[in-house]
Amino acid sequence: MKKFVIAITRTCGSCGTIVGKMLSNDLKINMYDRELLRLASDDSGINEALFANADEAVKKSLLYWVSKKVYDGELIPPENHDFTSNDNLFNYQAKILRELAEKESYVVIGRCADYILKDNPNVFKIFIHASNEYCIEHEMKYFGFSEKEAIKQISKLDKYRKEYYYYHTGRTWESAKNYDLCIDTSKLGIEKSVEYIKEYIKFRMDS
Repeated sequence: MKKFVIAITRTCGSCGTIVGKMLSNDLKINMYDRELLRLASDDSGINEALFANADEAVKKSLLYWVSKKVYDGELIPPENHDFTSNDNLFNYQAKILRELAEKESYVVIGRCADYILKDNPNVFKIFIHASNEYCIEHEMKYFGFSEKEAIKQISKLDKYRKEYYYYHTGRTWESAKNYDLCIDTSKLGIEKSVEYIKEYIKFRMDS
């Protein structure tokens, strides 16, 4: 069977990561999320803590509100003073995603993987979302948030993801045109969403 990648983009509280883990288990393939930070660190020689810190720093930065730096595959060399910049840390994560796609099938959560791997015909780009009520209930149950805290968390994370995605891709995060499937887990449920994605992959791979 050909190697493939399931690239999941998800809204906060929609259970996209849970769907990804279930797909990973059912299909017996790896799932990559924050694990990419360690792999990118090993590849670049840049301390893993810088990758983790960059993940947090960009959430607080005004940079994503006012500009964009669309990913083009270029890596900044070690002798350049921007070698450990947030942009280059992203570039190394992208490099790892492309190299992994040549070696194995896998699931990846976020990281603009749908855009980074857009030229690969065996990448299945999935956008997972849900109703506000469903997302709030999930965040309250999973993290023990109050309703007010859950609403604030969802608003903050979705805003960050939207801006991060635009900065690195120049595209609108929620646009259906970017994805092969858009799934509402509040209507299908988690298990049926997983089965639906697996059926879609089987259909595409067999055709």
